[in-house]
Amino acid sequence: MTALIITVFIAGYLAIALEYPLKLNKAATALLTGVLCWTILILSTPDKESINEQLLHHFGEIASILFFLLGAMTIVELIDIYDGFAIITGKIKTKSKVKLLWIIAVLTFFLSALLDNLTTAIVMTSLITKILDDKNDRFWFTCMVIIAANAGGAFSPLGDVTTTMLWIGGQITAQNIIVHLFLPSLAVCLVPLLIISNKFRKQKFEAAAPVELSAVNRSEANFILILGITLLLFVPVFKTVTHLPPFMGVLMSLSLLWVTVSFIHFNKPHKERKRYTVTHALQKIDSPSILFFLGILLAVSALQSYGILKQMADFLTASLGNVYLIGTALGIISAIVDNVPLVAAAQGMYDLSSFPTDHDFWKFLALTTGTGGSSIIIGSAAGVAAMGIEKIDFIQYLKKITWIALAGFAAGIAVFMLQTLL
Repeated sequence: MTALIITVFIAGYLAIALEYPLKLNKAATALLTGVLCWTILILSTPDKESINEQLLHHFGEIASILFFLLGAMTIVELIDIYDGFAIITGKIKTKSKVKLLWIIAVLTFFLSALLDNLTTAIVMTSLITKILDDKNDRFWFTCMVIIAANAGGAFSPLGDVTTTMLWIGGQITAQNIIVHLFLPSLAVCLVPLLIISNKFRKQKFEAAAPVELSAVNRSEANFILILGITLLLFVPVFKTVTHLPPFMGVLMSLSLLWVTVSFIHFNKPHKERKRYTVTHALQKIDSPSILFFLGILLAVSALQSYGILKQMADFLTASLGNVYLIGTALGIISAIVDNVPLVAAAQGMYDLSSFPTDHDFWKFLALTTGTGGSSIIIGSAAGVAAMGIEKIDFIQYLKKITWIALAGFAAGIAVFMLQTLL
């Protein structure tokens, strides 16, 4: 059964990669793969009740990610409906593609550390679609956003779910991880930024036509933009104060925005009120991308329940031994399977007596598993979200971006090791 479940997973992964030649939506393939993996798992054991319990446990974790994604995407979509992004794009005066790329990358890197890499990728990718008309340009800029978002999230305890897991688990402390991973994370972002910048040297772009807003509409757009961004920034604060998972903070923010918008348009005609509602924003969300994410996470959780990920971690320990080699391998593997169960497996394998709090192994693991996923478009939550918004092709990303992302990944590792030696 082990060979069968791995075969199904690989076949599903290939079908996702060949989405366009096969003319088969990746959401359908991912859902089928996820359900088949769990079907094989439950048929291979007599203890059906235990498998169902594991499925429901994993589904709870998956649902928290999906509802977070749904809430964040809805808030961003509502800001767009109010032309909030038009106000931001109007402030960007440069016509140079290189300068714009640097502005986007730097904003993404630091915003990712404050919010998280998923929310930041959604916000910045949505912004890019409003600034650039050329699809090829948007591809390169969006890919840079994915790399920068994952890099920025790695050095912050709130920026990436794996760093948060290590922080909550007591493997790292907030101040220590920021101090020790800032420069390596910056290297992960900076190397790809320099490579991609070279592609756009001396190129100019025509800014999208400015959106004409009345004084009333502009006032509403400014208000919703500021409120929307503030409520997104509120999410990590809510998590820190209440210790509830991030999706609860997003749902709180969405509900507050929903109530506010309802009051703003309380006395307006039905037709106008309907256009600016959260209900309308929800209808514009890319639902297939959310279902795709559901399928992928279901498939990976099946591998975890079957014990394949644990076996993989044990094999790496036995064959590699060196903590840096193990961390690097797990970082590369995190591009193929979700980094959350990989880090969870590592937390289960190595206790604090083996590697105490703030040991180099934990910090290195946070760096590699947080940034390794950039090498494949579906290797991180940020990549999946950006893929859904900008409709990026898996193979195109693999051909053009993977080597660039890996160059940044290698640079981050080199800086970390040099920093450790010094």
